[in-house]
Amino acid sequence: MKKIGIIGAGISGLFIANLFKENHNYQVTIFEKKHSIELDEGYGIQLSTNSIKLLNKIGFNELEKKEKFNPEKIDFYEIENQKKISDLNISEYNSEDCKYTTMKRSILVQFLKNRLDEVVIKYEHSIEKIEKKNNQINLAFKNNQNFICDYLIISDGIFSKGKSLISKNKIQPTYNNCIAIRGKISRANLINLNEMNISLFVGPDFHYVIYPIDIISGELNFIGVLKHQLTTNELQNYRLFEEKAFIEGIKSRLQNKISFSILSNLNNIKCFPVFVSKNFHKSVENIYLVGDAFFAFPPSFAQGASQSIEGASELFESIIHSKTDYYSSRVSRVKMINNRSKLNQFAFHASNPIVVFFRNIGLKILTKNKKFLENYLGKIYKS
Repeated sequence: MKKIGIIGAGISGLFIANLFKENHNYQVTIFEKKHSIELDEGYGIQLSTNSIKLLNKIGFNELEKKEKFNPEKIDFYEIENQKKISDLNISEYNSEDCKYTTMKRSILVQFLKNRLDEVVIKYEHSIEKIEKKNNQINLAFKNNQNFICDYLIISDGIFSKGKSLISKNKIQPTYNNCIAIRGKISRANLINLNEMNISLFVGPDFHYVIYPIDIISGELNFIGVLKHQLTTNELQNYRLFEEKAFIEGIKSRLQNKISFSILSNLNNIKCFPVFVSKNFHKSVENIYLVGDAFFAFPPSFAQGASQSIEGASELFESIIHSKTDYYSSRVSRVKMINNRSKLNQFAFHASNPIVVFFRNIGLKILTKNKKFLENYLGKIYKS
C-alpha cells in the first residue's frame, strides 16, 4: 500500500483525499496546521459545471437542495447609473444533475470533511522540512512529528509553506493591487435586483458580485474587488485588514460605488489583500502542487474553487494510472483561465469612457453570441 501525505485541509486537499478513499491501494493522511477546520463562516462560493460533475462522483448531488442554489443567469450592471447592461444565460451549460451552483463555502468543506474518517486529518501539524530520499519523502513538522510517504500533495493555499520549502522561496505570490471585500446581505435589502440570479456590477477600478447562498433565510453573498495600493509595511501587517479603522476607510471609498441600500446593509464585512501567482513551480517526482498552491488567479472569473477541484481530480487520475502529464496539462489549462481572469478584471474595472462604451456594447453582443460563449465559457465549463 502506497502512503500519500497531503499538506493542507482546504478544498483541493479534502477533495483528493475523498477520491483516494475508495482506492485501497493508497493510504491518505492530511496534515493541517490549524487546530481545526473553520466551518463557521457563511461566505459564498461559486461552482461551475466542470467541478459539479466531479463532485457528483463522491455524492455531492445527494446534498439537500436547500444547501445549494442554481442561478440561471448573470446580470451585468453599470455601477455609475445602476442600469442593466446585459445578461448571460449560464444554465445553457447545465445538465439535469450537473448545474452551476452557488452555496456557502462552509457547507462544501463540511461535506468533504464528513466523508473522511476522523483519523485521516492530523491537526496542529505545521510543516517544517521536506526531504526526498530515493523514492520516499520525509516530512518533519514543528511539533517534532515525522511522516514518511511515497507521494506528497501540497495543497496549503497561496501562501504555501510546502511550496516555499520545495522551491527554496523562489516562487512567491505577488500583490494584485486590489482589496477583496466580503460580506453578506439579506434579500429584503435588495432593490430592483433579481435575487435568483448572479448580479455583477462593473465600474471604474471596482466590481462587485451578489449571489444567493441560502434560500431559506434569503441570505446573499457579496464579494467586491477594489483597486487599492498598499505599502510594503501594510502588506506585512495582516492585522491591518481586520482593524475597524481600515474597514471603515474602505467603506468610505465605496460610498460612490455601491448604492446606499446595499452598502448600509452589508453584514460581517471582511477585507483581504488579493495575491496572485506569476510563475509555476515544477516539483520533483512524487511531489505535486494543487489548488492555490499550484497557481492562484485574480478573482474575476469565479474559477478558484472549481479549478482546485478539477486539478485535484487530474492529479488523482495521474497518480493511480502512473501518468506523467499532470504538470504540463494543468499549466496549459491554468494559463487559459488566468488569461480570461485578467481580461475580465480589465474589462470590469475600465474607467476610460471610450473603453467603457465599447465594453458595454461588447457585453450586449457577446453575452448572446453562442460561438463566442462556447469558446470563452464552454471550454471551461464543459471540461
